[in-house]
Amino acid sequence: MNGNGHMHPPQALIIEARPKTYSIDVRVFIATIMATMVVAFGAGLMMGPTDAMFALPVLSFLGIELPTVELESAKQPEKIVGAMAKQSLMAPDSQPTNSNSKSATYMVGEISPNGEVIYNERYDGTSGADEVIIKQAKRTRTKNVATLGYKIRETHVNIDTPVLEGTGDVPHERDISYDRIQSDKGETEGNIRDQTMPSGQHLLVDMKNLEADFLNSEERLARAMQDSVTAAGLTMLSYHCHTLHPAGVSCVGVLLESHISFHTWPDEGVITLDMFTTSEKPLLPALPSIKELFGVPRINAETGEKEVVGTVWSHELRGFRTEDARKVHHLDGNSDISKFVTSPLEVLYKEHVLNMQTEYTRIDIWDIKERDEKPGYEDGLRLGLKPQDPEWFSYEHASPTRILFLDGVLHIDNSTDQVFHEALVHPAMFAHPSPKSVAIIGGGDGGSLREVLKHKTVEEVTMVERDEKVVSVSKEYLPKASDCSDIVGSKPSCFDDKRLNLFFDDAFAYLKKTSFGPEGKFDVLIADVNKPETQDEYTDTDTVNALVDSLTPNGVIAIFAGDVPMIVDPSPDKGIHRKREVLTNLLEANPKIASIFVYEDALAGFDAPKAFLVACRDVSCRKQWFGQTDHINFQVSSRMLPTKSKKPSLIQFDGATQRSYQIPPRAWESIYCRREPEPFECAYRGLDMTKDLFEYYPNDEEKSSFIIRESKEDADEPAVFATVDIPEGSYIMPSHLAASIEVVEEGPLETDGTANKKGFESEVLANYVDYIREHGHKAQDGSGKVYVEVGGSHVMRESDDSSEVNIRRWLPAHPNGSRPKYSPVYDRHRYSFDVFLVASRDIKAGEEIVKPAN
Repeated sequence: MNGNGHMHPPQALIIEARPKTYSIDVRVFIATIMATMVVAFGAGLMMGPTDAMFALPVLSFLGIELPTVELESAKQPEKIVGAMAKQSLMAPDSQPTNSNSKSATYMVGEISPNGEVIYNERYDGTSGADEVIIKQAKRTRTKNVATLGYKIRETHVNIDTPVLEGTGDVPHERDISYDRIQSDKGETEGNIRDQTMPSGQHLLVDMKNLEADFLNSEERLARAMQDSVTAAGLTMLSYHCHTLHPAGVSCVGVLLESHISFHTWPDEGVITLDMFTTSEKPLLPALPSIKELFGVPRINAETGEKEVVGTVWSHELRGFRTEDARKVHHLDGNSDISKFVTSPLEVLYKEHVLNMQTEYTRIDIWDIKERDEKPGYEDGLRLGLKPQDPEWFSYEHASPTRILFLDGVLHIDNSTDQVFHEALVHPAMFAHPSPKSVAIIGGGDGGSLREVLKHKTVEEVTMVERDEKVVSVSKEYLPKASDCSDIVGSKPSCFDDKRLNLFFDDAFAYLKKTSFGPEGKFDVLIADVNKPETQDEYTDTDTVNALVDSLTPNGVIAIFAGDVPMIVDPSPDKGIHRKREVLTNLLEANPKIASIFVYEDALAGFDAPKAFLVACRDVSCRKQWFGQTDHINFQVSSRMLPTKSKKPSLIQFDGATQRSYQIPPRAWESIYCRREPEPFECAYRGLDMTKDLFEYYPNDEEKSSFIIRESKEDADEPAVFATVDIPEGSYIMPSHLAASIEVVEEGPLETDGTANKKGFESEVLANYVDYIREHGHKAQDGSGKVYVEVGGSHVMRESDDSSEVNIRRWLPAHPNGSRPKYSPVYDRHRYSFDVFLVASRDIKAGEEIVKPAN
């Protein structure tokens, strides 16, 4: 500010401009970066999985000397030969050749006890430097770069050079060329690889409780591998093994037929092995040799004793076989022997007890235990187990299940064979009032024979079995199936019972060539053979007719019908059960057959419920089949021979079991109604929900559709009248009719006779009998049932005059005049078909309700 008080203008700030400089020269900086990269590259070469051919010159250029290793004198290193740029399969005494390898320089080295390679000298004659360790470390992924060095120092696998390798003992004079293989398709001897179809076999084996030193020895393992290949009749071409750190070995062998490989965990005592071959030579026979060669048990540290070697294995057919080849192979994935035994790893214990090829069939017997197997009732008795004993949950105390397979198909097992044979035999036996002559076709195991011989009425049994070996094998290995020692009057073996006539012949051919006369011979015939899908005779009209012709006029036939249907199955003549449908159709078409029933049992020893079929020559068997529970129980107690042990002779079948057989599961109805054209009764599988229900409420006249007052025909008799208009097809008093009671047709007569015989007059009992006779009506299906109406419907007037009748049964009469011989629909809904009533025409309010007299 000047003296006058004015402000001076601001003066500009002047800054001197000078060039900016750096304290470090750029050239020095670049040189530092380059030096750092060289050092890092050198460190990577030292620590990473780098080929020695590249590593050694760089390390030498950098002036880095690698430490030497003093080997323990007690452990002699193993010589190895390898091309450091490319793996070699040369033997230690072979000379290098400059072939297709990337380098002709080979190196000779040794393997230290910790699996690292020690370089000694070159095959080109020049001496190597001091022993140099080349670490063969495996890089593993890391989450952070900072951990890379630590991870690299964790050596896992000697990945570049096999610790042990070699070739198999292939005879030099043997021609295994491709041309020879292709030209010898018909040759069955030798180990020529089968090139005829793209298929093979795969064997997986897991073993535990093995010796750690054995599992960590490449040499011992390699020898076991070669010996197992030889034992299997296969050809080893070459093999090589890798030692693992800190322990374990992985080996692979290349076979002429394919390969074998395994991996070990010494500390855990475990080895997992797989063998795959493209040869059709069976692979399962090699399993015992594999168990013996690799099953070196470890010593228990606490007891000092050898531990039991545990083995789990699985066998699969691999590749693509023709359908015909699959059907005849007993180990195909669809066969029972594959599904139950050879394929699942969950089956921990598998022992092949017997395999035999007879003139007619292949017989296999296996003992198995599944992973979750627990002691059964018999095991508890044998071991004296008490309640709450923890041994009840012990796998070791469970007895193995013995299974008989015929051509790969499960025939019986010793734990549930009685349940199966009771389900097959007794429904048919009790469907006949008094069977004296019984035939069994097949059934060489003796199970069906045992159940038949329990019946007092049986005087003669004719058994026809094709294969005598099946009988002898079953008697030796499955004696329980034919054990009659507890049956009073029989023999220890059912095959020695004097009532038996045993023939060894083709059962179907025997029936066809034997004349049984117009009256037949057998009261009951039990067909204990394969299911219809695998028994072609069931599709032959003459054969099925021969089965029926062998029966007496009221004879019964029982057939094992195979797998149960699924509700999603197509029409039975188009699905997998086509042959069973053909059999059913042939029985329906036979004029001598009156009734056919199907039923299931879920406890017959298979992985799913199994189906059975019973056919009767006379409709009277329906009374026996649909018997009440107490009636069947009485039949069982009175018709079965006593036992020496005083125990019940049956463990599964009784009145309640038979009641469960009387109503086929819904799947049978569903596929039956997929027949073309659809059967008539299929339209009545459920109530028509578009129709109205008209009920009678005695205490509510406004709500009720009916009223009861004196009849116009007879003032002393009550009658039912409609109070509203009722359209045709509407349901009449459904709640009252559903309350109808079911009694046996002979019951009222027997009750009346008993009362008179004892000489007493019981007004209540007499009224009961009279009421049943007046208000009951017989079932339409011939089952011998009487349905007694107890609601308002019982006062409806009956008439023979069709012009005044205005209601009918819900199910109309069948268009053919009678119900079908076979109909799951009728069997499932027989109660509702016999009980419910509908309006047969439009009914006006005030009109009397009149039902037909029949």
